[in-house]
Amino acid sequence: MQSAEKIKKLSIPDKGIFNKLVGFFKEPDAIEQIQDREVIKKTYAHWRLRTFTAIFIAYVVFYLCKKNISVALPVMGIELGYSNTQLGLLGGTLYFTYAIGKFVNGIMADRSNVRVFLPVALMVSAIANICLVISSFLITPGHLSFFGLPSATVLLWIMAFFWGCNGWFQSMGFPAIAKSLSFWYSNKERGTIWSFWSTSHESGTFLSVILSGFLIAKFGWQSAFYIPAILAIVISLLLYSNLRDKPTSIGLPEVETYREPEVVAKTEDNDKNLTYREIFKKHILFNKTIWLLAIAYVFVYIIRFGTQDWIVKYLIEIKKNSLETAAMKLSVLPLCGIVGTLCAGFLSDKVFKGQRAPINVIYLTGIMCSLLALKFNTIGTLDYLYIGALGAFTYGPQVLIGGLCAIESSSKKVASAATGFTGSFGYLGAILSSIGTGIAIDKFQWDGAIYFWVASAFLCALICLIIWHDEKYSKTL
Repeated sequence: MQSAEKIKKLSIPDKGIFNKLVGFFKEPDAIEQIQDREVIKKTYAHWRLRTFTAIFIAYVVFYLCKKNISVALPVMGIELGYSNTQLGLLGGTLYFTYAIGKFVNGIMADRSNVRVFLPVALMVSAIANICLVISSFLITPGHLSFFGLPSATVLLWIMAFFWGCNGWFQSMGFPAIAKSLSFWYSNKERGTIWSFWSTSHESGTFLSVILSGFLIAKFGWQSAFYIPAILAIVISLLLYSNLRDKPTSIGLPEVETYREPEVVAKTEDNDKNLTYREIFKKHILFNKTIWLLAIAYVFVYIIRFGTQDWIVKYLIEIKKNSLETAAMKLSVLPLCGIVGTLCAGFLSDKVFKGQRAPINVIYLTGIMCSLLALKFNTIGTLDYLYIGALGAFTYGPQVLIGGLCAIESSSKKVASAATGFTGSFGYLGAILSSIGTGIAIDKFQWDGAIYFWVASAFLCALICLIIWHDEKYSKTL
């Protein structure tokens, strides 16, 4: 009997890797609630502002360690001798690991301490950027051969490995932030707050493009990776002191109780006796709308990352722009994206009374028009206008479909998992975008890439029309 127990202990480990990670990131328990109404009001105001500022800055810096490759790719291709397809494979590794990681980390983030989860994610992402640079210094293409393979091939796969690791760590960021926004802001204000926070995407992309272009021109392409990484490590250390998990972890009531005591969240009330797994199945696995949003998000990301990652190369090769000029034109995309993001939230709230599908259809039509205008334009200065319009129209669906729509179609108890689910599909689209765009260029020239993105916008608009129809039909029942 005793030997049988020993065998059982040996054959079944106490904790797997996943469980150990859950234990490390375990969210804090709720503490005794503060009773003084004035103290609650002041504490809530303090931590809501502090939380929003921290997660906004955090995501901007995440982008510095992710979008830097967009500006670096043309120079890396020249210096390292890689084709468009090889560059697409390198960039695509981040999207592949991000696609898987966003869903897995979304489930983990729902039960993790944001105060620990988010800083760790940013720090290890920075380390992955530094490792990519170190590998490029240790292996020089054309000088050595490893196990019968050209050194350029070995370097490509080593850099792809570290960039893939970066994708996994990057995928930890958004789910944790989605959880924070869901628990610190109530339903009535979440749409507005979400739109304002979502401008961190565009702000991060803009800063990354400008900073990367400057660094590459002055210090070489490697500097676009290790300098943002150093900044990210510093910010990750500051995040720990500026974040808290949920309001209940510091003695505050739930945000709905504090902000909207007269409102009873019907779906949340129905879910109160369900386990996390049951809520997950109900609001995600068996939720038709979530699946439609996820499929639509594939096409959104084909457009989003196709244009962001390849526009610089397109402008250099087709429009004959310098790297500096091309980077400046690309920087207009995220800047106008800020306007597009804010308008998308406002218009869907005020004009379409909370319906997101109509604004998505309008924006996707704008994407198609902007891409075709850019293709046929022959006046260099007008490129700024069309790229700006492309940014404004792209970021609206990007924010609504995979973020706000996913949360509104599920439950805040699985907010991280819901956005992680749609986000995983989005990054499947990013993989298709990275590899597919590279192949399209090599096989059909740049026209192939443009029409690839236009077709994606058209298909996404069709799905949004289906969601719109379903929403209207459900209201008539």
